Amino acid sequence: MPSIVDAVIVGAGPNGLTAAVELARRGFSVQVFEACDTVGGGARTEELTLPGFRHDPCSAVHPLGAGSPAFRAMPLERYGLEWLHPELPMAHPFDDGTAAVLSRSVAETALSFGPRDAGTYRRLLAPYLGKWDTLARDFMSLPLTALPHDPVTLARFGLDGLPPSTWLMRRFRDDRARALFAGLVAHVIAPLGGIGTSAVGLVFALAAHANGWPMPRGGSQSISDALAAYLRDLGGVVHTGFEVKRLDDLPPARAYVFDTSPTALARIAGLGSAYDHYRYGAAVFKIDYALDGPVPWTAKPPRVAGTVQIGSSSREIGTALRQAAGGQAPRTPFLITAQPSLVDPSRAPDGKHVFWAYGHVPHAWEGDLTDAVERQIERFAPGFRDRVLARATAGPRELAARNANYVGGDIACGAATGIQLLLRPKISLFPYSTPHPAVFICSSATPPGPGVHGMSGHNAAKAVWRRLREAR
Repeated sequence: MPSIVDAVIVGAGPNGLTAAVELARRGFSVQVFEACDTVGGGARTEELTLPGFRHDPCSAVHPLGAGSPAFRAMPLERYGLEWLHPELPMAHPFDDGTAAVLSRSVAETALSFGPRDAGTYRRLLAPYLGKWDTLARDFMSLPLTALPHDPVTLARFGLDGLPPSTWLMRRFRDDRARALFAGLVAHVIAPLGGIGTSAVGLVFALAAHANGWPMPRGGSQSISDALAAYLRDLGGVVHTGFEVKRLDDLPPARAYVFDTSPTALARIAGLGSAYDHYRYGAAVFKIDYALDGPVPWTAKPPRVAGTVQIGSSSREIGTALRQAAGGQAPRTPFLITAQPSLVDPSRAPDGKHVFWAYGHVPHAWEGDLTDAVERQIERFAPGFRDRVLARATAGPRELAARNANYVGGDIACGAATGIQLLLRPKISLFPYSTPHPAVFICSSATPPGPGVHGMSGHNAAKAVWRRLREAR
């Protein structure tokens, strides 16, 4: 008889690896099975364009990673994880050649909005400054897996965060602040008028002021590699190049934990229609560039920012998001761009740079957004196309082929709209459990949702080890 493993993890993305580490740290035997030849999921680094240019196919900047309660509790720096901080976390240029910024400094950020909104921004964030550790621990553990550490701050954050971001943006008198905040909300590919979207913008802003928006030295693969190395030192086993098609493909185990989409989980575990009502959202069209020099931004702040948001106004951004969610490719897409080699020269040959940009498109869209993306970049960085040595494009089909969790090109692993932004993959106080008592889910389809922070895996692991303790 083969020995029974305590826990089998399906999928070696950051959440699956985090769940595995949390269980291994508590003395449980753990094996991880990954379909790809390397670990990583949405946190990988590859040469997509030319030799020597190291790109991140998906995540590159990690505002929630550096401040993640799960990652901070692990000695990942011993395994090669080093956070690098650009001079500015984020910049948002405008057509007049100026830019608003999201700085580590609240004062610098507020001043970039202009005198009419500087005080509004400071007052909005004041109740939460210096409280990131407890707020993140409480907010990123919802539905609560333990009593809140600071219930008063969490309740206040709920009052500020639950309304649509369009309501919060009305506090600002000028559009510079509104546009930057709209761009923050767009990171979860959610239309601005959705419930809970104010919380999205606030979390990203507070993360910048508390811990910056850093990048790992060497690329996002460094996060996944550090988690896998730590897991192995704890006695865990990682199998790569092993595609799981049904539960019988896996060794006998007391618990099975899936870092997959809900629909893939239902198919593999034989759960039938358990997640038929789960909705996937708009997709992205992403381009990775090899450049022969830095992006020639007109405004100065983007030249030193790790992330640059491109959308000239809150109205333009809102329109692009609505169009993508409604099934229409935006003619003027809102773009999120990243400049890893500004802070990590090892990512490209001497004097060269890596750069990526993505815009939102409809779910499973099959068109080509390249020209629209580059027109937008040229609008704020004339001469950009002249710097391009090579590009690698990935629409929804290519993204889904690269990562099975990106169903239809949805990198959030599920629509971050309506009640599904807050309660996913189903309306339940036990989102990590499934109809099968020994099967659990820990992917970005569970709270707190998308992002490389490991908290979905951390939270799911708590449900799993309670089950394992009861079974012993």
